[in-house]
Amino acid sequence: MPRVKIRELRDDYARFELRDTDASIANALRRVMIAEVPTIAIDLVEIEVNSSVLNDEFIAHRLGLIPLTSDRAMSMRFSRDCDACDGDGQCEFCSVEFHLMAVCRNDETQDVTSSDLISSDHTVVPVDYSESAASIDEFRGGITIVKLRKGQEVKLRAIARKGIGKDHAKWSPAATVTFMYEPEIHINEDLMESLTLEEKKEWVESSPTPVFEIDQVTQQVMVVDAEAYTYDDEVIKKAEAMGKPGLVEINAKQDSFIFTVETTGAIKASQLLLNAIEILKQKLDAVRLSEDTVEADDQFGELGAHMRGG
Repeated sequence: MPRVKIRELRDDYARFELRDTDASIANALRRVMIAEVPTIAIDLVEIEVNSSVLNDEFIAHRLGLIPLTSDRAMSMRFSRDCDACDGDGQCEFCSVEFHLMAVCRNDETQDVTSSDLISSDHTVVPVDYSESAASIDEFRGGITIVKLRKGQEVKLRAIARKGIGKDHAKWSPAATVTFMYEPEIHINEDLMESLTLEEKKEWVESSPTPVFEIDQVTQQVMVVDAEAYTYDDEVIKKAEAMGKPGLVEINAKQDSFIFTVETTGAIKASQLLLNAIEILKQKLDAVRLSEDTVEADDQFGELGAHMRGG
């Protein structure tokens, strides 16, 4: 069975190991995290007043890309499947309503930001980046939507709905998801001892990343950070150029992967991983059920299809 080990975890960042599986499952998990885990995003905008410099479509597009806290997204209904509003997508089970009213009444430029959006559900609000901001003033007012000059006004109503990144990027909870094969590095100590100290330094410095280091006491070359290796083969080429082929052997473990996940803040990185695993399990169950159905048809022919109503 695949195993997951968390190495580093923050609200918007996770680094973990996935072991005892193959690349197909690793890539499936990556793709599910990017495109299949649902979030909530603004999908319908009704603009009543807009005298700003941006046209209606521009503002609607910017509103859609504002990440919203989506902890309840998994329990919400897709608007197309909601029987409470017959697929209209404007009820409490499948949508959240926002309002925005802003008027500039002085001579200074007024920023209209995501913090000006008023939500009908306190659990679904624009993501607050103030805690992770580089400076105190950064993101204090939220994500800028539009700037107003004196006398300009924006008044609108917006409907946020559940969706997935496969349908539109605004619903993707992941800023980036990457994985790499865990490298396995072995240094040929006999060949390494045949090098001078200067040659060792030259070989270590040929690596673009700090994978190797020379011990100041023993003057031996050590692997200090195997995971920093980027499969660039520079140290292998350097060893061959020095007439020492086989100086180092680097292999990728085919059943061990290191994931790096960064989220938009819509959901926590830990919840993104858990939701992705649950969705992947559902997909595998659907495939298994499909295979069982095909097998039943092979065994019972028309009788199996008739029992399913076919």
